[in-house]
Amino acid sequence: MTTARLAHQIAMIPSTEQEQYFRKACGVARFAYNWGLSEWQKQYTTGEIPNWMALKKKLNSLKQDFFPWMYEVTKCAPEGALSNLGTAWSHYFRDLKKTGKKTQKPKFKKKGKSKDSFYLSNDQFKIQDKAIHLPHVGWIQLREALRFSGKILGATISRIADRWFISVQVETPVSHLKHKDLKSVGIDLGILSDIT
Repeated sequence: MTTARLAHQIAMIPSTEQEQYFRKACGVARFAYNWGLSEWQKQYTTGEIPNWMALKKKLNSLKQDFFPWMYEVTKCAPEGALSNLGTAWSHYFRDLKKTGKKTQKPKFKKKGKSKDSFYLSNDQFKIQDKAIHLPHVGWIQLREALRFSGKILGATISRIADRWFISVQVETPVSHLKHKDLKSVGIDLGILSDIT
């Protein structure tokens, strides 16, 4: 069956308390990314071969004693940030191999300059009509219902100006999509895959 991975970005209507939680989760994600980047650089200069999974394990071993405030938000926030760091390094080395030229290495994220966002795995939230249930904060109203049906893979919550959005990634059979859906999300043939 041919499937497509799509993302539907939906505006959220959080309460003040929920918005505070989002900001805290974004801060934890930013901290984890910066901590991971620092560790990655240290390991790389000493001849080690760093990877994000090993960094996640190390960070988890340090949380309780050194960063207990990280437990106040979903575990996905730091894990997603370290996964993004691993992807950033993979892209850097891939581009370096392709072109033979040094490209821009991953940079530290600065509060107020970097995009505020954090990741949620599909077991950390539930969508029902125009509402979503998240750990720690409960139900949040959405501006619209999820447009696509299929297997929910995960989601990213982000802040754009003073508004909060959730981008839900869904794997859905192409046969379930209408032509207008394909046009509106701009599906690239590169993200279609055949699953037997």
